[in-house]
Amino acid sequence: MSVYARNFTKALSEHGHEVVMISQYREDPTGVRIYGGGPPPDETWMEVHGLRSVGEEQGAIDPPADFEGDARAMIARAEQLHAEHPFDVVHAQYAYPTGLAAMEVSRRLSIPNVVSIQGGDGHWVGLCCTTHHRAMQAVLNHSMALIIGCDSFRDEVVENHGTAPRRFTVIPGATNTDLFQPRSAEPGTLRSPARLLYHGRVDQRKGSLDFIRCGKRLVDEGFDLRLIVSGIGPDFEATEALARELGMADRTDFPGEVGYTDAPHRYHSGDLFLSPTYAEGFSNTILEAMACGLPIVSTRTVGVVDCIRDNENGLLVEAGDLDALTSATRSLLQQPELRHRLAMTALREVQTRYTWPVVAKQIEEVYTSLIGRPIDTSWTSIISLDEQAAEADLSCPFRTEPHLL
Repeated sequence: MSVYARNFTKALSEHGHEVVMISQYREDPTGVRIYGGGPPPDETWMEVHGLRSVGEEQGAIDPPADFEGDARAMIARAEQLHAEHPFDVVHAQYAYPTGLAAMEVSRRLSIPNVVSIQGGDGHWVGLCCTTHHRAMQAVLNHSMALIIGCDSFRDEVVENHGTAPRRFTVIPGATNTDLFQPRSAEPGTLRSPARLLYHGRVDQRKGSLDFIRCGKRLVDEGFDLRLIVSGIGPDFEATEALARELGMADRTDFPGEVGYTDAPHRYHSGDLFLSPTYAEGFSNTILEAMACGLPIVSTRTVGVVDCIRDNENGLLVEAGDLDALTSATRSLLQQPELRHRLAMTALREVQTRYTWPVVAKQIEEVYTSLIGRPIDTSWTSIISLDEQAAEADLSCPFRTEPHLL
């Protein structure tokens, strides 16, 4: 279960809604290494049903991945639960495969559907193969409502898939500002050694390797630093290996995955937050770092530029520009007034614009707008969920590496 889903459902519950979640999980070694394993935890504010994604696991063990089978399993579970206690709306967090499954649930049960476009939905899914292209065309052009986190990500999806911009409702991500708070009354204070924090999916597409290279350059310049790479992901081992290769192993900690309620302490372990990402939908980790009072260095990339403005509430560099990343981090290490100003501006903004009560109300309004509207079922002429994995375009890289989806 994602942090976004956990917080969002809690906010809906606090607004008086009954929430049922079907959450996929993996138990295979690759899935556990990248995502953490086991079914989702029970939550007091909603009914949670874990559903093992055996089709996705198959892609890591004995390809190809059977995303179609996982979608059919989700649909069957939703129909079963609806028979016990009817739903009023079905909302999928991703376009594929969950969004397609939600549209089929909507078609079968005659209830409105909403799909949130996130992460790989915009960056690479649908550009990878003909099967996923058809799936994305069905979701993007025929779901009743599309929610997306920011203008820049919407523009990328429009460019990649030709979707009409008016189809999207832009609603930003949010964070729990009661839980995520600064560790001190003076944000921007450095300890000795100064601590650079990377937190999130440990993935070279998120900049984990650039983070290590940047730290190495600054240490070579004479800065006394400690690097913290927090989280798990597909490039965890590669990032560890790079730290060893560059002689940074004794200066770099890899504390691994952290539970949500303990995550603020992980942010508090850092003095500066570096997110050298190449691709985002809308960065929850940046919002959490803002709420924790950390000065931020990130990149001018989709999903970041909508919440971070260079030299106003953070510093921005071009993705992959190691010289610029090092220079920006050096500036923060050397300028206490800059650190404090950026951190305080970011903190004030996250407390007023990116809180869950504000964001959940906007999503609730989308639900209300769909009541009584006809359901578009014409997408079934584009793709059918009766198709088997063997019928899919098996040239797709995600059939053998589904964790990259």
